[in-house]
Amino acid sequence: MPEFPTHSFPSLPDSPLDSRPPYIPPRKFQHRYWVHILWFVLTLASTTYWGFYAHFLGFHTMPGMPPAPQVLALPWYWFGLVYSAPMLLILGAHEFGHYYYCRKHNVDATLPYFLPAPILPLTGTVGAVIRIREPFPSIRALFDIGVAGPIAGFIVLLPFLYWGVSVSKLETFPPSPDVVYFGEPILFKAMAWLRFGDLPPGKDIVLHPMGFAAWFGMLATAMNLLPFGQLDGGHIAYAVFGPRARYISVATLLATVLLVFKSTSWISMAIIMLAMAFFLGVRHPSIIDEGAPLDANRKIVALAALLIFVLCFTPVPIQFFFGQ
Repeated sequence: MPEFPTHSFPSLPDSPLDSRPPYIPPRKFQHRYWVHILWFVLTLASTTYWGFYAHFLGFHTMPGMPPAPQVLALPWYWFGLVYSAPMLLILGAHEFGHYYYCRKHNVDATLPYFLPAPILPLTGTVGAVIRIREPFPSIRALFDIGVAGPIAGFIVLLPFLYWGVSVSKLETFPPSPDVVYFGEPILFKAMAWLRFGDLPPGKDIVLHPMGFAAWFGMLATAMNLLPFGQLDGGHIAYAVFGPRARYISVATLLATVLLVFKSTSWISMAIIMLAMAFFLGVRHPSIIDEGAPLDANRKIVALAALLIFVLCFTPVPIQFFFGQ
């Protein structure tokens, strides 16, 4: 057999790329705790302030703002906590429901950011949010994370709604040209009927601050369950219907814009949804693995989320009438 010549090649120096340390991805669920604590304390202060103001107006039947010494008096803040503590527990349960399932599915996310609103009358907050830092790995992870928040918040608000309505009272209100109307979801109407039955003519419910915290929790739950874009309801709709959920998003956006003509309290939500549609589109972002559909148990949970939406929704959340 013939022999083939062999050649020797000089050794090449190591590439500088080979000398770099291996890439180590950043650790998930790293938090700046002081930031979250600061926002929580600010929100606690703003909701407590509006809580004792609501108590002052509702249970002392005195018009106008309390004098400055009374505003700063410590006992008033105990009344405020009757409103702010349930409010923050409801909002916290909602956001930690999301966060718990982010941890369960290993989807990196922040702790909740509570959002104060010291100049916004009646509520003292615009809610709370978490930021999810990476794409959803699967349809089931998307569904679990999206639905966990509204269900957790709803479970927590139920005892506060019952307790708040049970300690509320009926009063006769004289005719007034200026009226603030608070919408009554089906669940609230049921609780009020159990407590008071059919209201006598001229009587109305003066809702306890704890009940108002639960009312706000119902409003936040219903808003989040709107099947639009990347709201919680949008996540659920995409998990159930897939890409066809974009048609539901468009219909929800149109319905919200139409609701503005029925109640001006929908203006802010309509603006938020229009901004989301403009910058993010109505299509839900794709999922890394869309192969595994929802199982039967998750479909039952989706129906439960729909029921919660129906119980908490009101077409006229807040309406102002002046000089009528």
